[in-house]
Amino acid sequence: MDTRAMARHFAESMIGHRNSLAGKVEDAVKAQYALHQTASALTDRHEDQHKAARTVLEHWKGDNSEGFEKRSGRLGRQLRVTADAARDAEKIVAGVSSALATGHARARQAVDEYLDQAVRLLDAGVAVGTRAALLKAVAAAADLEPRYTKETTATVRQVRAELVDAARKLRALEKDVEHDGVADGRPDRARGRTRPSNVRARGRSRTIISAARRELGTRENPPGSNRNPYGPTAAWCSSFTTAMWRKAGVDIPILPFTGDVYRWGQRRGKAYTNLSAAKPGDVLLFGSGPSSPSTSTHIGIVEKVSNGTVTLIEGNSGDSVRRNTHKLSSATFYGGVHP
Repeated sequence: MDTRAMARHFAESMIGHRNSLAGKVEDAVKAQYALHQTASALTDRHEDQHKAARTVLEHWKGDNSEGFEKRSGRLGRQLRVTADAARDAEKIVAGVSSALATGHARARQAVDEYLDQAVRLLDAGVAVGTRAALLKAVAAAADLEPRYTKETTATVRQVRAELVDAARKLRALEKDVEHDGVADGRPDRARGRTRPSNVRARGRSRTIISAARRELGTRENPPGSNRNPYGPTAAWCSSFTTAMWRKAGVDIPILPFTGDVYRWGQRRGKAYTNLSAAKPGDVLLFGSGPSSPSTSTHIGIVEKVSNGTVTLIEGNSGDSVRRNTHKLSSATFYGGVHP
């Protein structure tokens, strides 16, 4: 009898909590480093721009020099605002990284403690060699599980609250740089350039697709277990999708059920049933409707739409993240959602 395998079966939920926290720690550390690099680069650019403008103005006195000085000063302020926002965001994400790392350590400790105790109980029952002793040991191991699962659930809930608070703070920073003329490519209306909202939408779609492509080939571990790095130990196509959206800044929780993604879109006016509206970065829902897992069966991220077909990046496709192409048809999909 494999007592450790039995103990791991009882610990499935808490192991899922531990694994989901581990994946998020890595994401947060990467984001923190990227923000640090961005803040440093913008600070350097601000200093270079300031020095160059000062040098020019020292040697230029004329009708247009005053206008140049004003434009140069405006650009300098824009660069400083964006650099400061990136630095503040780095601090926020550093706090998230710390909370995630602490939460993962607690969940890992809870899993290890439970497995050690459960295996000892089961081994003792096996050693006695009677059916009654074994059943008693199994019952004891099962009775021990809720306390540890409650502990890991509380840890996940606490970390989630930290993430929600961090998201709120980051959204507040976004307002500072939304129209800074640097981060969002503010349009020159006289030249008819693209509106900032469209620029941000395209940027978000590219980020979603890039994040999903990096996950191609990721598999369940072990195969057939539904254990995945994106969400709870369950069918995980929807957890993967919402995790990729979150990486691009979409304010959506990890949703293990596909129908909940569609309902999320309905509440925000982002859901659609006319499949011609599908575009890269969206998700498409397989099945006939969002009411239950039997009617909303699968989900994928749109990578490309071409000539009546759609290429999706799908989690939990053959127990892994895979790229698949389908006919863009209502016989396959009941709708889609914009991020």
